[in-house]
Amino acid sequence: MSLKCLIIDDEPNAVYLLEVLIAQTTHWQLMGKCYDALEALAFLKEKQVDFVFLDINMPHLTGMELAALLPASIKIVFTTAYAEHAADSYSFKTIDYLLKPITLKRFLAATQKIEAAFTTNTPPAELPDQINNNYFFIKSGKVLSRISLDEVLYFEGEKEYVRLVTNKEELLVYRRLKEIEAQLQPPFVRVHNSYIVNTSLLSKVQDNHIYISSKQIPVSDKFRDGFMEVVTKRMF
Repeated sequence: MSLKCLIIDDEPNAVYLLEVLIAQTTHWQLMGKCYDALEALAFLKEKQVDFVFLDINMPHLTGMELAALLPASIKIVFTTAYAEHAADSYSFKTIDYLLKPITLKRFLAATQKIEAAFTTNTPPAELPDQINNNYFFIKSGKVLSRISLDEVLYFEGEKEYVRLVTNKEELLVYRRLKEIEAQLQPPFVRVHNSYIVNTSLLSKVQDNHIYISSKQIPVSDKFRDGFMEVVTKRMF
């Protein structure tokens, strides 16, 4: 089976061993090797992979922290010298958990599990239905938080993340803003490439800016007409 994979590990010897095992025992395409989480995130913005071999103890971000930020489509094979993280690892899209040093026998067993995880033919993912209820769930890290739509002030896009802001908290989610937008309907309106706002909680609109709580948010030309269409329905 032809699969695309990425190795993420800060130990050169461990990376080399995986590289050799992949080359000698599989038909997979090794897309790259990253030696820390930040390098991996930058890599995955440019290239697509089916799964990653992910070390847990790394600088900047641990493997567990990185796993929480990976796109939902990417499956994970954890590689680590520490068995105590095994239970936590399965809160993600984990196929297997390989303890170092990885033996040939154990790697071959993992290849069977990996390929089995990709044998089911599923139709392309469709955009989820719009959210019509008054709440939804957001995954941030390993936590699923229940959020009331009425309390959301705005969503702010930050490259590969979206920041959800309420009066009580801020959550960072690995989603694209356009994916969030596809699930929402008025009073939530896109007003800028970086912002979706809850128009029911606006305090005022002035000089191409809106004010919500203590935040000033620009309204761009691209989204002004759609925004004003929603606002004028509430004008006297």
